[in-house]
Amino acid sequence: MSQWREVLDEAAQYAVGYLDGLPERRVGSSATLAELRETLGGRLPDRGENPREVIASLARHADPGVVASSSGRYFGFVIGGATPAALAADWLTSVWDQNAGLYVIGPAAAVVEETAGQWLAELLGLPPTVSAGFVTGAQMANFTGLAVALHEVLGRAGWDVAERGLWGAPPVRVLAGQGRHGTIDRALRFLGAGTGSIVPIEMDDQGRMLPSALRAALDDGPAIVCAQLGNVNSGALDPVGEICDLAHERGAWVHVDGAFGLWAAASPRLRGLVDGVEKADSWATDAHKWLNVPYDSGLIFCAHPDAHRATMGARAGYLVHGAEGERDALDYGPEHSRRARGFAVYAALRALGRDGVADLVDRCCALATRFAERLAASGQVEILGDVVLNQVLVRVPGADDDTRELVERVQHDGTCWMSGTTWRGKAAMRISVSNWSTTEEDVDRSVTAILSLLPG
Repeated sequence: MSQWREVLDEAAQYAVGYLDGLPERRVGSSATLAELRETLGGRLPDRGENPREVIASLARHADPGVVASSSGRYFGFVIGGATPAALAADWLTSVWDQNAGLYVIGPAAAVVEETAGQWLAELLGLPPTVSAGFVTGAQMANFTGLAVALHEVLGRAGWDVAERGLWGAPPVRVLAGQGRHGTIDRALRFLGAGTGSIVPIEMDDQGRMLPSALRAALDDGPAIVCAQLGNVNSGALDPVGEICDLAHERGAWVHVDGAFGLWAAASPRLRGLVDGVEKADSWATDAHKWLNVPYDSGLIFCAHPDAHRATMGARAGYLVHGAEGERDALDYGPEHSRRARGFAVYAALRALGRDGVADLVDRCCALATRFAERLAASGQVEILGDVVLNQVLVRVPGADDDTRELVERVQHDGTCWMSGTTWRGKAAMRISVSNWSTTEEDVDRSVTAILSLLPG
């Protein structure tokens, strides 16, 4: 027991110091690649080392290469932080070390995921009968949703994908907006459907799919329509209710990529932006974005639980499958053995409650608006597009090179961290406000740093 206490105490002491220091910590990493390789690389030791000394050395030498993505001044890649309850539950997840694939291996993990899935469906305005799967992130959530969609739309056309595969199957058209996230294309590659199956649908100047363009592209053949809630650049949300109505008139499956934008449904103030979302067939989102759960934590929901299980489930003589009412998680995602991700999601939801999640979403959106207003008021940069959620696009007027240089300077400075992007052919700095701990002071401090680092 003393050995457990020593090594865990070492880790806890570093962890608390790291978390307490986040408000003033440099946001970007400070070590070079060569420095990290020198301190963390080398030969595998012939003899084992004392575990406490290993952890102390790891913390000391990895720390300069750690990006403070949990900081309230990290605004890159739509990455949330980790709330205290979620982080603590994630530690317990490692302590319990449950394999969450089967009920019999981890009954508590199974019930917690079942409960959290029901809470999330209600919070996000989805039908109460949806099935839920806990995956690594939106990439695998989109993969799972599109896998179920392929099986279902081809099944309706008389083709059994599970038995016959896709070779020789009727062609399936995947209608997705021009501004879709790359995980849609990647999922289709993984699934063997290929990116050639995509029919790009025109978007407006904010990045929303145009229903008129979708209507013109739909036909009566097997089809999947991919709607997007939260364009990764502009934050714009497709008119999902209208898209569902159009698609279902022609027998198409609607999959919603709502990696972060689906969380607008949790806010009474923003819920109108996702009117009709409950009409879709499958939904993908992330808990490690706006719910601020530690990585990795993605979610897939499906309005057709039988199709979900038929596509993802596995049966084998050596497996001990759940009895009636016992949930086997491997029936709802591509992984067989996996970490019990539901504990952290469950703890985050209980600690925040319905009102807390709504406040978190609303506060991040208000802070994004504050970012845009304060930067625009300087007259030195321009804001591209409308700020509808938590995304802000910033550009040095008329200058791609200056904009890219500004991004590099901000990242090097360390006060805050943003990434660069290209939006409608123009270079831009992309700001995403997704962290529960971000304050107005963090925004104002970051604005001052950005303006002080302008080229020229």
